[in-house]
Amino acid sequence: MSVVCRPARPDDLEFADALVVASINDLTERHGFGPMAAPSPPKFQLFSMKEDPDGLWVAEENGRILGFAWSWVCGDIWFLAQLFVSPDQQGRNIGNELIKRTIAHAEKSGAFNRVLITFSFNTVSQGLYIRHGLLPRFPIYSVGASREQLLAHLHGPRYAVTPLTLEAATLRRLVQADERILGVSREKHHRYLIGGGAATGFSLHDGNDWIAYAYVDAGGHIGPLAVAEPHAMAPALRTALYLAAESGASRISAFLPGAGKTALDTAMALGMRIKCPMLLMSSQEFGNWGQYLPRNPGFM
Repeated sequence: MSVVCRPARPDDLEFADALVVASINDLTERHGFGPMAAPSPPKFQLFSMKEDPDGLWVAEENGRILGFAWSWVCGDIWFLAQLFVSPDQQGRNIGNELIKRTIAHAEKSGAFNRVLITFSFNTVSQGLYIRHGLLPRFPIYSVGASREQLLAHLHGPRYAVTPLTLEAATLRRLVQADERILGVSREKHHRYLIGGGAATGFSLHDGNDWIAYAYVDAGGHIGPLAVAEPHAMAPALRTALYLAAESGASRISAFLPGAGKTALDTAMALGMRIKCPMLLMSSQEFGNWGQYLPRNPGFM
């Protein structure tokens, strides 16, 4: 039987996650970074499927899933969250067939800008994406530190915090921040994070003024984080790192855009170290990346 590309179903997603984990670890181990991915419940994939099922595809042969593609849309941004082919099936044109389906999703959505985050050392994929009109823009660094190491350095101004809620006024503020910084509303993704328990969200305050939002998950990972003004990044990041350390996680991590000097300077001064280099690619330049930290390569 030949490989068939079809829309993904909910019961495909755990198998697809296992394929993605195996593909990432095969890639990162071959490039000397060791295994970096671990299985996790496909909650955000399921959320995306319910919101827009046209964005998830599998490549299948004889009942086995050989490839997976997943994209989502917010306003003018179409984002390719994942596109992976099983390591033992590469070279069979499966990736090209999957990207055709994802590009069709982008065209159907009418999104103006096509965006993704990939490993900077994955040159084969970069060539594929360049052929489809996405250009390299800047690196994104996965950084981390042990909780003990971070706490030994974590000094300096921090902001007051209050929990994020699904109240209309809170969501309006988050939407306004994202529209100013990224150019699009991500209200549905804030609803997912706050309502689904994927991470704990906080509003950050400078006196009486709202200055930023930040999310921290139980594993000590920060993101997304956005600041209303560029000067707020250093204290906002310190605040988020402190919240992550308070969670009790043994390691603290974040994704830092290479276009954001303040965040990089702050993280390096606090003893965080680069774990893996990644790359943002897009068909159009966008965003004030000195004011935003992505959550991960699938969420942005």
